Amino acid sequence: MSEEQNIVYIGKKPVMSYVLAVITHFNTPGAKNVILKARGMSITTAVDVAEITRRRFMDKLQVDNIVIGTEEMKQEDGSPRGVSFMEITLKLQ
Repeated sequence: MSEEQNIVYIGKKPVMSYVLAVITHFNTPGAKNVILKARGMSITTAVDVAEITRRRFMDKLQVDNIVIGTEEMKQEDGSPRGVSFMEITLKLQ
């Protein structure tokens, strides 16, 4: 399984869409972890996805790692702008 297949990018869809994506990923053979990636305002959605999946649907799921930081992105006028990001790694016990 390639590294890119176990990443769920969080955006503006409803939280349950991402919860379903995580559950579907863990139902594939050989799936041991999934990484939730979010930027800016989507960070709260990523946290909600992790907690809903862990508490309501998958008891044996645990948070393995959390990475936070700031990425520098260019605005339309070319000036740099800092955007916060978060990566949450979920792993089956």
